[in-house]
Amino acid sequence: MSKKSRIQISDLRGLVHLIKDATIEVTDLTEAVHQRIVHPPLLPSTPIQHIITTISSIVYSNVRTITKLTGGGLEKILAQINPALDLGISVPEKETVVAVLNGIIGDYLVKNNNPLAIPMQFRVNGEVLKLNSEQINKAYPQINGKIILMVHGLCMDDHQWTSNGHNHGESIAQELDKTLLHLRYNGGLHISRNGQSLNRNLEELINTWPVPVTELTIISHSMGGLVSRSALHYGQQEKQSWTKYLKKIIFLGSPHHGAPLEQVGNYIAGILEVLPYVKPFARLAKIRSAGITDLRYGNIVEADWLGFNRFGNHPDKKKPIPLPTDVKCYAIAGSLAAPEDEFKTRTLGDGLVQIRSALGKHKHPHKELDFRKTHTHIAYKTGHMDLLRSKEVYNKIKFWLRN
Repeated sequence: MSKKSRIQISDLRGLVHLIKDATIEVTDLTEAVHQRIVHPPLLPSTPIQHIITTISSIVYSNVRTITKLTGGGLEKILAQINPALDLGISVPEKETVVAVLNGIIGDYLVKNNNPLAIPMQFRVNGEVLKLNSEQINKAYPQINGKIILMVHGLCMDDHQWTSNGHNHGESIAQELDKTLLHLRYNGGLHISRNGQSLNRNLEELINTWPVPVTELTIISHSMGGLVSRSALHYGQQEKQSWTKYLKKIIFLGSPHHGAPLEQVGNYIAGILEVLPYVKPFARLAKIRSAGITDLRYGNIVEADWLGFNRFGNHPDKKKPIPLPTDVKCYAIAGSLAAPEDEFKTRTLGDGLVQIRSALGKHKHPHKELDFRKTHTHIAYKTGHMDLLRSKEVYNKIKFWLRN
């Protein structure tokens, strides 16, 4: 039974907290729907209807009270037990499931100090890398100063880089004699928050690396590309030393100008908000994390979202952040269609990110990301997740890193 798949007391605490809050949320939603049914919008209410609402309100209130008492009691009991205690229960792909949960409601988990919230960490072979020379030397029997950092996308972790025994980063590190490192982070937080954290963590990493660092390369997928751009923006603002070693960034299917799925989701949420009978369900649409709403337009700095209602139906107001002039940037976009099918290529993209967004194109020229033509590539008949396992994509990355 793999240690990574086993449930610990900290996991149980987080799950209890989550179930408690979910039960209360479902109760609130059920009560709101009940009231809409009993008191139809735009129609007068009778005394009988008011009696029904009063009685049901007492029932719903009791459910909430019992849930809070029971859940709170269990949390207090579990808080007295060693959080690392192994319960001997195995859940396949536990870390992957937790990563998905963080992508969807990661900001909520952090706000409520839920143990299931993922802290940002560097990882080697699936294990956390502590930033001190002794631990780094232990993790890398053969180490050099040429670092490749792999940054995953939303609802993912470092494990998803490997598919059918292949990992772009591992293969490139072996062939080009570089030291491989993975990042794991909570995709539900604002991209700018993760960018600021990555900026600080990279500075600490460079300062504790046991041998002189000569170059840093970032290979990023999806949201990871936005987090990387955000980190570089803040690092250059603060004149952090790690930015001097960054030579190349490769973006795989990164939604630099937003992703249609979040744009459509926000539009549907707005419709639910104005329709009287389904308005209670609009609160479900607001469960999605800050990281997800940042993907509507590709927000990477605080100014892009601070002071705005992230669920509001407002136009793209993000501040244009150009590509760095002293770092070589490369972008690969996926297309589900064949090269000859221009309409599908233009509209579908890789299924999650349109080609124009992945290549930094924008209808307003001042917002475009100026990727050199030789630094972009479209992988046809390749979906968003296929970018992680495509031999074509791997060969293109390797070619760019060699030259």
